[in-house]
Amino acid sequence: MSREPDPAVLYPDVAAHGSLAAALRSEAAAQGMSLPLAVTPSDPLRHATITSVVPHRHSSYVAAWHHERNWTFWGSSNNRLMICGSTKDIRELPQVIRGWAEGAGLDEIRRTATFDLLTGRFEVPDNNPADVIASEWQWLLKDADRADWPQYQALIESAHAEPKLRRLYPYTSHWALGFAEKPDVPYSTPSFVSIGSPWGTGDYTIREWWNGPDLHHAATAAEAIAIAVDRIPADLLRTSSDQPARDS
Repeated sequence: MSREPDPAVLYPDVAAHGSLAAALRSEAAAQGMSLPLAVTPSDPLRHATITSVVPHRHSSYVAAWHHERNWTFWGSSNNRLMICGSTKDIRELPQVIRGWAEGAGLDEIRRTATFDLLTGRFEVPDNNPADVIASEWQWLLKDADRADWPQYQALIESAHAEPKLRRLYPYTSHWALGFAEKPDVPYSTPSFVSIGSPWGTGDYTIREWWNGPDLHHAATAAEAIAIAVDRIPADLLRTSSDQPARDS
């Protein structure tokens, strides 16, 4: 295992300012802007937190990599990751941080950024379950499109096309797709199906939970989804039918 470089050696320009927050504020001032950044006492040279005027935008920060000179921006809303991206140039960060802190829309932030930012979910200020579920489906669809894994993409798209599943909260674990009644702590919800997608050739594997014993194998995503629908518990099916499936 390679030894972790001293952050003062890897980031001497940041060390000269005493903290990443101070270095970013200095760079922002050079660009004619100010940023609401706070020092992270436990790791001041590699971590800085962002305060937004939008109340539900919290747990947002910039973090420096440990073994390579690079910075990652993370923006979360109601405990769900909304936007993230990495750059080797600290000068590219202030514009993105300001947009997030001042409440700019996710698409606007992405368009004005000079480095790649990944977005997928849409913000749900009131955290209502139906919109959170729709937002998560949107994220999964975009993530599957980027994954360069045709079988996984087919699985996500087939699941989203099924209204009975689209009403449920989708989540993945080890590239297997599962469902929960509500967005909150889905992994604590009793699982009724977990669908693993093959890489390359092979069948889709249906289990009750992601590392449980194999129950079925299906040659196509459509067949796997049909099995999943048949496994939806009656009480869950009845509850989810009370909420209309929202397009995402």
